[in-house]
Formats: sequence, C-alpha cells, structure tokens
Amino acid sequence: MRELIGRSIRALGAQDYSSAQIEGALRGAFGVDTALIRDGTYFVIETPAGELVACGGWSRRRTLFGSDQRAERDESWLDPRREAARIRAFFVDPAHSRRGLGRAILERSEAEAVRAGFREFELMATLPGVRLYGPCGYRAGAPIEHALSEELSIRFVPMRKSLPTA
Repeated sequence: MRELIGRSIRALGAQDYSSAQIEGALRGAFGVDTALIRDGTYFVIETPAGELVACGGWSRRRTLFGSDQRAERDESWLDPRREAARIRAFFVDPAHSRRGLGRAILERSEAEAVRAGFREFELMATLPGVRLYGPCGYRAGAPIEHALSEELSIRFVPMRKSLPTA
C-alpha cells in the first residue's frame, strides 16, 4: 500500500503540490493507517494479477487524516448519533485513474458507515481529492495549511456531506 500511495500522490498531486510538499506529506500526512485495516473499514481494489490499484475507507475513530506516523492521532470512537464518520486515505494508481475506482470505494465506505449508524461524513481532502469528493456531494470548508515542518506546509480542504433525513 505504501508504494500505491506514493505512486498516486506523486503523479496525481503533481499539478497541485511541489515535490517537497509531497515527499514531506508522505512522512506522516499521507500513508498507511493500520487502525483502519484492523477495524475492517479500509478497502483495496486489485487487478486480476494482484496489483493494488486503489485504496480508501472510512473510520468510526476521531482521527481525521494521517498515517500511523502522525503524532496527533485520537483513536477514540465517534458517536454516530452526533458525529460524522471519517472518510479516509483514498489513493488511486495514476495508470488506473478516472475509471471510477475511487468513487466505488467511496460509495462502499459511505454505505458501511450508514449501516453503522452514521448519517454524516467528513474528511480532509487533498487538492486532487476535492475533484473526487465535490461531485459526490461533499461541501468544501475553508482550506487549511497543514504544517509538515517548520518551513513547509501543505494545503488541505475539509469537506463534509450529510445524508437527507428520513
């Protein structure tokens, strides 16, 4: 998965981020979050030959984004009656982009979060990610600058989606 994440952001993020921002983010803001894997809420798509070409998922934990290396993690559980499920860590291999893989994982993530009682979703989108989430009904908040080091930051966009009430 680390290789897929690196391929994805280096190619698909190149028009939005500098190589220094991408490499800095790969040291914590982007990467594998094993809590999602342990919780069974992280999904991958493979080719028939077994090559990973897309990944992403959702979480019932408070952490909004970041890999295992990110220090500001909060593994406590969300209350689906009052809080939004987290949509997390979507990456698509650039050779397989624009084929609906990200959207398929997003739809499965939302459906499983709904089964767990959630009616709202939130995420921290990369700039390329905004182009996936916006057409899927997510509303953008004010962009933030996430510090990668004392001299380097990267822009993310918080996004949210609420399901209609029955």
